[in-house]
Amino acid sequence: MTRPVRLGAVNYLNVRPLVFGLDGHAGFTIRYDAPSECARLLAAGEIDLGMVPSITYLDRAGDCVVPGVAIGSDGPVASVALFSRRPMREVRHIALDTSSRTSAALVRILCRRVFEITPGFVPHAPDLPAMLASADAALLIGDAALFFDHRAAGVEKWDLGAIWAEMTGLPFVWAFWSGRPAAVDGTAVAALQQSAHRGATETESIARDYCADHPARVPEAVRYLRENLAFELTPRAVEGLRTYYREAVATGAARTERDVTFFDTAT
Repeated sequence: MTRPVRLGAVNYLNVRPLVFGLDGHAGFTIRYDAPSECARLLAAGEIDLGMVPSITYLDRAGDCVVPGVAIGSDGPVASVALFSRRPMREVRHIALDTSSRTSAALVRILCRRVFEITPGFVPHAPDLPAMLASADAALLIGDAALFFDHRAAGVEKWDLGAIWAEMTGLPFVWAFWSGRPAAVDGTAVAALQQSAHRGATETESIARDYCADHPARVPEAVRYLRENLAFELTPRAVEGLRTYYREAVATGAARTERDVTFFDTAT
């Protein structure tokens, strides 16, 4: 009997449409972790397929990507942002959320290409008050960034998805399913694609289930899933991914770029 595919998903709201209906699916097991931990588990062989930060793909020659499925944005993303009490042109130190290398690399790109600053970077656990106590600005990702009331806190929020789109005119791909070429067959790929398609139509029920302990968050969660996120890895999104890889190499955030290789969809 073939064992289930071991999936490593991120422990944020944004992944839930992509795994809709997969809990209890005979062909998969799922665990939820921070994006950086998904990448570590994949490298350690503890999962077969990870919803990994997109920059991780550059470190793993030979890996393939599930076609047509991603966590992306085409404009404001709401859940990946810099928070600052001063204008970005005056920022000298930035605390970087250690949960995701993709967003940290994007900050380096935008500092050079948009903000025109060369700050120092300090890795930090995702704790905004502590981060802003030790730096002029802080990168925060995921639910912590999405649901943080920056206006009440008196800080500016710089949406990295919006800034990227303004700079390039392209979508940004934050994460995708990736693993070794033999990790999944065409049947498993199709199941992951079907899950994403179904999940994209069930955003309200997904948001309500996810925010069951915080019902006041439901309207924002629904809006986020429907308006800020793009779950389809389109050709235009792939072009945005290639552009990101080129920029990451140009700014020293990555050593080498590579093109995207997809899993075979044949069953």
